[in-house]
Amino acid sequence: MSTRRSFLAQAGLLSAGVLLAPKLASAKTKNGPGLQLYSLRDQLPKDVKGVIAKIAQAGYKEVETFGYSKQNGFWGLDAKAFSNLLKANGLKTPSGHYGLDQYFGSGKMDDFDSYIDAALATGQTYIVVPSLNHNFIKTAEDFKTIAGKLNAAAEICKKHGLKLGYHNHNFEWKEVGGTTFYDTVLNNTDPKLVNMEMDIYWVVRAGQDPVAIFEKHPGRFAMVHIKDMDKTNHNLNTEIGSGTIDFKTILSKAKLAGIKHYIVEQENYINIDPYKSIAQSCTYMKNVLHI
Repeated sequence: MSTRRSFLAQAGLLSAGVLLAPKLASAKTKNGPGLQLYSLRDQLPKDVKGVIAKIAQAGYKEVETFGYSKQNGFWGLDAKAFSNLLKANGLKTPSGHYGLDQYFGSGKMDDFDSYIDAALATGQTYIVVPSLNHNFIKTAEDFKTIAGKLNAAAEICKKHGLKLGYHNHNFEWKEVGGTTFYDTVLNNTDPKLVNMEMDIYWVVRAGQDPVAIFEKHPGRFAMVHIKDMDKTNHNLNTEIGSGTIDFKTILSKAKLAGIKHYIVEQENYINIDPYKSIAQSCTYMKNVLHI
């Protein structure tokens, strides 16, 4: 099964629960749980309309897109047609993952312009950088260069009424020259322009503490990816609430973090139908995390 990185390369691109419940409830947004469509990357090309309908039936209110291209749109649908499909199923898309390697590498705007058009056509607010070419961030000076380009990209988004986001994996915490890429991004980008989408699973897998990061950089995290870690094999995901990550504690700091959108993502499935999996995660998000 393909990983996110290989896909991007190919595309070019209970008592405790009771005590925490009031805090979680106070963090609840009107948006409801979202799903990163990468979770169903194997199903979408075969039947985009059927998959979107099943996502709505599972209880989700939002989706986050990935994989858009000007040539193929969203799985064969242009951005407007895809937007209409979402609306027909009672879904919204606040954000999309769009690879900006062309812009970071050469400054060319061809891909970036097409992403802006797609985001506007679908009613998205955030253009999110899902990852980037590691050749761009070999040194601490490279870190600062990319941080500057993130600011510049965010300014471009702002001119179109959009916002820029950055989604992490775990490579961002590799120390180079006494610092890390993640720290450099947080410390050298404009908080009013560059929004962080924290993938909680990858933060935990990197040995970091999401709450500590929220406390150090309050209000920076407009979005979070909710992805649980399998108890036996930490390299694998499992349904939300079935793994090792303490989402109750982490999301009790949602207001401090500035979270507006909660997006489930599952990159792999262990002996479970993907649709059953996403439905189970959605139920936990609603009934236990009160999202």
